[in-house]
Amino acid sequence: MSLYAPPETRYCEVFSQVPEELKLYDAPSGWIDANKPGQQVPSFLEGPVFDDQGKLYLTDIPHGRILCVSPDGCWRVVSQYDGWPNGMTFGPDGRLWIADYRHGILALSTEGGSPELILTHCGSESFKGVNDLFFDRRGRLYFTDQGQTGLQDPTGRVYRFEPDTGRLDRLLANGISPNGLVCDLEEKALYVAMTRGNGVWRLPLRDDGPIGKVGLFVALAGGVSGADGLALDEAGNLFVCDAGNGCVWVFDRHGVPLWRLRSPTEGRTLTNLAFGGTDRRTLYMTESATGTVLSIRMDTPGKGSTYPI
Repeated sequence: MSLYAPPETRYCEVFSQVPEELKLYDAPSGWIDANKPGQQVPSFLEGPVFDDQGKLYLTDIPHGRILCVSPDGCWRVVSQYDGWPNGMTFGPDGRLWIADYRHGILALSTEGGSPELILTHCGSESFKGVNDLFFDRRGRLYFTDQGQTGLQDPTGRVYRFEPDTGRLDRLLANGISPNGLVCDLEEKALYVAMTRGNGVWRLPLRDDGPIGKVGLFVALAGGVSGADGLALDEAGNLFVCDAGNGCVWVFDRHGVPLWRLRSPTEGRTLTNLAFGGTDRRTLYMTESATGTVLSIRMDTPGKGSTYPI
């Protein structure tokens, strides 16, 4: 039950789709065997991020590819390696930093080549399977370690890493499938999508010591999946991908629902999103099941990437 009025529905458009020559229908993939056995998955897009020239970079999880889409919709493969890349962002060094489920945190030049291993474990313990990441204004990296956690195993983690010092703090260890994450405008709190918990948690942040008073910021209605990628605009509105319902929910900074941004495709697996365009007023989203990038114009610019190149 919701105590709020239904949000306004807005419809997205198709910006571009994986071209036929880049679709891998029959390529072997351990990710497909584990997650979609017996199915053809020519691509599964995630991790959208823009550079200053308007080029859009994407991950293709099952085939270990980093893809690039030019502003006019031309696609190319930047890198292909033995991994499962998911979330992606630009780092202070100008490279693409990748949350790779199999390997951990990686970094890759936009010129291509093989990614560099940055972070593979915490202490002597391997990660469960990292999912998404972003840098704050101080150059600290936040990332989620989702693995196969869910209601049956609420042990998903959230980390903060300082590349300059190598310090790694575990901020949370009881997440219900932690996925997308982003700070609020003041960077005093962290929003984390809990996919199998069908909601977004709010974590007040401290520089030292444990976090406290973690709360449920918004709860989604339900469905076969749940909250996935997150983004913020300059008004502090939170954009939440719903990976099972083919839409993005938008909430104001107090958690009041504003809009439902619906996909025009048959796919319902809307997973991640990023603001782009010269004025950052266009929101781009990955509809992973159909290999499609969607777009919609918004009223308020998105919060800019911390380290675009």
